[in-house]
Amino acid sequence: RNKMRRLLSSLAAVGLLAAQQAQAQLECLSPTERSAIQVAALRSQLMVLATGCQEDNSYNAFIRKYQSDLMSNERMLEEMFKHKYGRRGQQEHDRFTTELANAESTAGLKLGTDFCAHNGMIFREVMALQSAADLPTYAAGKNLVPAAAEVCQEVAQKPARGKAAPAKR
Repeated sequence: RNKMRRLLSSLAAVGLLAAQQAQAQLECLSPTERSAIQVAALRSQLMVLATGCQEDNSYNAFIRKYQSDLMSNERMLEEMFKHKYGRRGQQEHDRFTTELANAESTAGLKLGTDFCAHNGMIFREVMALQSAADLPTYAAGKNLVPAAAEVCQEVAQKPARGKAAPAKR
């Protein structure tokens, strides 16, 4: 019994640490950018659930209900990645989207047959939201952005023409 309590306490601590790391890596973002990232992570999770749990109809209903807001969110992400990464913006955006899907798929593999049962309520919860304005808060509460997802790296600034780059020490 005590071993089980220690195990559960350890698992809870690891989960909390992972959530704190994921949240900390989003601190460089404005609240609007952070919300866009979190909504993208929610959409990714729902896509993985749809694929892995035969929930295509639920996913399609989610897309139909929030389509215009999801499209606006995607445009915001494109602009954010373009601003942060310059010419590599689309490449970095694609990489990030792939990282989200891979993280969800990996989590699904770890849960095995419990994945669908463990996450099945999400479709009902998200469809019960009052409006699309509730998506960012809902997504933030789910801590879906993996800690390894890199969104805060800035493009290295090039020195002005004719000026030498500062010497490295």
